[in-house]
Amino acid sequence: MDADGEQLRWGVRRRLEFIDFRLFWDGRFNRSDMAETFGISAQQASADIAQYEKRAPHNLRYDRVEKAYKRTDSFAPAFIGETMDRYLLQLVAIENRWMRTEDTWFDTIPPVELATLGRRPTNPAVLLRVLDAVQRSLELDIEYASLTGSAQPSRTIAPHALAHSAGRWYVRSWSRDHDDFRDYNLNRIGRVIDQRPTSVDANLDFEWVHKINLIIVPNPGLSVERQAAVAAEHGMTDGRLVRPCRLSLSFYLMSEYNLDVEPGVLKPEKQQIILQNRDEVTQARTLARQMSIEALARARGSMQ
Repeated sequence: MDADGEQLRWGVRRRLEFIDFRLFWDGRFNRSDMAETFGISAQQASADIAQYEKRAPHNLRYDRVEKAYKRTDSFAPAFIGETMDRYLLQLVAIENRWMRTEDTWFDTIPPVELATLGRRPTNPAVLLRVLDAVQRSLELDIEYASLTGSAQPSRTIAPHALAHSAGRWYVRSWSRDHDDFRDYNLNRIGRVIDQRPTSVDANLDFEWVHKINLIIVPNPGLSVERQAAVAAEHGMTDGRLVRPCRLSLSFYLMSEYNLDVEPGVLKPEKQQIILQNRDEVTQARTLARQMSIEALARARGSMQ
């Protein structure tokens, strides 16, 4: 329910979000913009604008000369404020050619430049087979480009989840070669060769199942002013951030932000945040991994 007690239908709410969006990003819109975008009549567009004015009367004014609605100085997002990062990510997607401009609500694109090395597009045939394996409890024979330098390009894995970190997608899987659970970079899977049912219980992946709180604070080596800036950037409360995280994914967060490095080794500017419970997290991850290995061995023994 909305604050005024009225519940908006999905289609109406989408059109009101569009008004909010265009006012925010372009500072203006007109009735024909709505009619063309949503394939609605001019009368329906007028009704939607009236609905928006009822809910956010101080957000727009009509300019009779330009025949357009314009953003006021007192504008505040009424519908898109909580999802603003979604639209910023759309700019990233457009620049990376993951999304077409016409698939968004942008009329004009603000100047955007991405600092990225880029990666090859995800292979849809591989992703489809991985998703099937997750949903249907299958194990896959795959061609895999490993960083370990193994001369054996094929692997047998039983995927049970997807994970994302620092721009990379990973397939969380049981590995037949190692008889444990580990991550496989989705874009290093060349192709899926074969598949079959698996009897591996994904609940034995204790690194994935169990979570731990990462307790993150500004590096005390920074000045008080810089510590305050870091705390504000990360939305810390009382100078710390408590971030629940799966044990298996804590490795990636720690690597990305240098949280796995002993404080004092790097300059504070290169390690702006530190992990207060670094040893606890590392030990918990190691213990969970060992527990999985032992549980898998017991399960295998009971089947023989």
